[in-house]
Amino acid sequence: MRAGVLAEGDSLSSYVADDFGHAPYFLIMDTETLDLTVIKNEFVNAEGAGMKVADMIIGHNVNVVITGGIGPHGYNKLTAAGITVSFDEDGTVEECVKRVTERLERMAKFRSD
Repeated sequence: MRAGVLAEGDSLSSYVADDFGHAPYFLIMDTETLDLTVIKNEFVNAEGAGMKVADMIIGHNVNVVITGGIGPHGYNKLTAAGITVSFDEDGTVEECVKRVTERLERMAKFRSD
């Protein structure tokens, strides 16, 4: 799975950002290989940042987006593209990716039973 995390810093020990559109970084982690890609948010100070960040994320082929908070427009844009959004997340990128991945795996198992 490819998880995209809006983060305050550029590492797994960084905290998940509270503000989706204005997060300084977008980290993409492959949960199987643990490969990490760091993208600096060029829209951090832009008007309509949430929609611009959502458009950018859609182009990076992630399965789930993890953030502290997200507005309805960004949320709707991501979910319409088939991306699961987990919000109200708190902690480090590594902690949140692990927690969300485990939750999604349990849900998938429950649905298949």
